[in-house]
Amino acid sequence: MPAVFIIAPGEVELKAIRAQGPGGQNVNKLSSAVQLRFDIAASSLPPEVKQRLLALRDHRITEDGVVVIKAQSHRSQELNREDAMRRLEQLVESVARAPMQRRPTRPSFAERQRRLRGKAQRSQIKATRARVHRSIW
Repeated sequence: MPAVFIIAPGEVELKAIRAQGPGGQNVNKLSSAVQLRFDIAASSLPPEVKQRLLALRDHRITEDGVVVIKAQSHRSQELNREDAMRRLEQLVESVARAPMQRRPTRPSFAERQRRLRGKAQRSQIKATRARVHRSIW
C-alpha cells in the first residue's frame, strides 16, 4: 500500500495572479488564476522523497527547489486552489512511489541462444523430412 503524504496548508503559498490569455491580453475569466509555491527543502516530507523530487526533471520545479503550479482552468478561485493542491499532491505521490523495476528490452544471451537452438532444430527436421520425401519419390 502506498504511503500517504499530507502536505500541511502552512507549507504551501497560494496567491492570486492575473494571468494572460491567448494572444497576451488580460482576460476576466483568468483573473481568478492561482499560483501555488511549495518549497521542497522546507517541507515536512521524508528526506528520500525530497531527494527524488529535487532530482525529478519537471518544468514545474525550479533550480532552487520550489514547485510552482499555476491553475487557471476554473472561473472560481477556490476551484483553482483545489486544482493546484490536487496537482501538487499527485506530483508528490508519483515521486513517493518506489520506482518499478523495468523489464529488459533486449533478450538476454541465454534467451538468444535458446531461440537459435530451436531454429536450428526446426531447420534440421525440415531438411530431414525433405530428404525422406525425395527418397520416397
